[in-house]
Amino acid sequence: MKKTINILVSLVMLAAMVSCNPGGDKKANKGQGGLATNAAEKVYVAPGEHDEFYAFISGGFSGQLSVYGLPSGRLFKVIPVFSQDAEKAYGYNEETKPMLETSYGFVPWGDAHHPDISQTNGELDGRWVFINENNTPRIARVDLTTFETAEIIEVPNSAGNHSSSFITENTEYVVAGTRFSVPIPQRDMPIKDYKGNFKGSLTFISVAPDTGRMAIKFQLMMPGFDYDLSHPGRDKSHGWFFFTTYNTEEANTLLEVNASQNDKDFIAAVNWKKIEEYVNNGGGTKVPTNYSHNVYSDETHMATSTTIDEVLTVDPLDVPGAVFFLPTPKSPHGCDVDPTGEYIVGNGKLSADLTVHSFTKMLAAIENKKFDGEAYGIPILKFEDVLAGTVKQPGLGPLHTEFDGQGNAYTTFFISSEVVKWKLDTWEVVDRQPAFYSVGHGMIPGGNSRKPFGKYFVSLNKITKDRYLPTGPEVTQSAQLYDISGDKMELLLDFPTIGEPHYAAGIPANIVAKNSKQLFKLSENKHPYATLTDADARIERNGNEVHIYMTMIRSHFNPDNIEGIKVGDKVYFHVTNHEQDYDVPHGISMIGANTSELLIMPGQTETFVWEPKLPGVWPFYCTDFCSALHQEMQGYVRVSPASSDIKLKWSLGED
Repeated sequence: MKKTINILVSLVMLAAMVSCNPGGDKKANKGQGGLATNAAEKVYVAPGEHDEFYAFISGGFSGQLSVYGLPSGRLFKVIPVFSQDAEKAYGYNEETKPMLETSYGFVPWGDAHHPDISQTNGELDGRWVFINENNTPRIARVDLTTFETAEIIEVPNSAGNHSSSFITENTEYVVAGTRFSVPIPQRDMPIKDYKGNFKGSLTFISVAPDTGRMAIKFQLMMPGFDYDLSHPGRDKSHGWFFFTTYNTEEANTLLEVNASQNDKDFIAAVNWKKIEEYVNNGGGTKVPTNYSHNVYSDETHMATSTTIDEVLTVDPLDVPGAVFFLPTPKSPHGCDVDPTGEYIVGNGKLSADLTVHSFTKMLAAIENKKFDGEAYGIPILKFEDVLAGTVKQPGLGPLHTEFDGQGNAYTTFFISSEVVKWKLDTWEVVDRQPAFYSVGHGMIPGGNSRKPFGKYFVSLNKITKDRYLPTGPEVTQSAQLYDISGDKMELLLDFPTIGEPHYAAGIPANIVAKNSKQLFKLSENKHPYATLTDADARIERNGNEVHIYMTMIRSHFNPDNIEGIKVGDKVYFHVTNHEQDYDVPHGISMIGANTSELLIMPGQTETFVWEPKLPGVWPFYCTDFCSALHQEMQGYVRVSPASSDIKLKWSLGED
């Protein structure tokens, strides 16, 4: 009898396999699935048509920010932010080198994590994207008229700027919370004395409403926990900011064990409006420090770096009623607030359940002093008195939650590799879909604002083995696109990303595209070395410094023959693109230059430095294919020995 049952079970399993995969072909099954669901139609963007959304996806350890179209998954642009980029000469040309200056000197690399889009009244306005740098703590602002980095501010008294760069609903503040607590001010001390002596700084950076210009308003000096992620309050909770913490044990070694001892860690709830009022009335302490503030000008086409030598700090105990701790199951990672501002989700990675806090209950608990002790003088609210509800056993390893604005939440689960949809208020799981594999962040366009655009969900995955053609030991980073417009999620598309993606921010293209700048007006070019007319093209010597004022236009450089340069000279090429037509950049590269090429937009001026080492005749050329006569867009520089008395000479169109 047992043998018969086993045979029947085997037959049933075989039938199921055959029915799921006609012909037993794995690839055929993939094709059938796509055709059956019309997934290809849903992501197809016909030639000449535009995507509905922009997705700004962080580049992680590349230090950059990438721009993709949704639903196509097409890569449009890589915006250089914290790392040098030879394609655009960012961090190589003289104009943008100051953007990468820090208190540690010139740092050509960064670790970019969490982009967020500027908002007005809690809705995306499409003016700027802010993104954090984790390793050398910084926040950058990208101007969405040019899709270029306009500003970078360094964050002092911080280490591992991770719980950022999230934005209040009128872009009043962008925050920068430290992941690693450190001695503040930094000093030589034993690591074993961590507990009680290290601090974590939460930095509130104000944003000028018209220009976007950033400035550190204040730093909140918190207990020495690790501050992981954050989210501003929305609507009813506007005026508060929430930060997940881990390592409330204040361990300093083997954290995978020693930072998992407490049953609960915390969400730190910060009433920034109360602290802002305190600071505006003269509160806080200015402390000496050094940090860089780097700003790029579209008028001069140049960046400047300024060093600031003090910062305003605030002790939370000096502002009673401004900071509270909400107990949250151990090792929470993501910190997310729904569009109404009522629900605060702080998922414990080591918890079997999802815990959701209530903002309304939190206020009541504060009012009624429902405290369960304190940590370094900061009140701990009673867990039961702030709990809104629990999603029971939804998956393993919850990380991040996004919202569709229709009363649904979508949480990523790292260990069980899935996206789970559940309902606010009822805490009922209504759908789940696999992710391939080990999904980290997820994104719904506008999902962290008051007005999400609940059409798509993008999962940003950590592992992609077997999803793409192999490319050696390292395979591409990955994102996946889900249709969430119906009751059930549908996986539509895999697409590769630059690595390593963390978070993403999405916005309808029609909000951004209408403001996109097409060129820089030559008449408005205020670059100090701009050559605005061909008559101004010239070369000037000052000792061993030579400045070449050059123009470029289809399809020549002016001048294109240069003589009188000597070995040992430091030669500055100041090159102005005279085109006044959309999408006609030109490039220039010089043999032996220890920089990248320049890629110069219409109406713009850029500079590179060349230090010739040998006599000879050395060519330069346009690196960006610009016309049918692109190959003819070239020139020569004659270099003579250092002892030569050959005078500077330049020409165009002369024998």
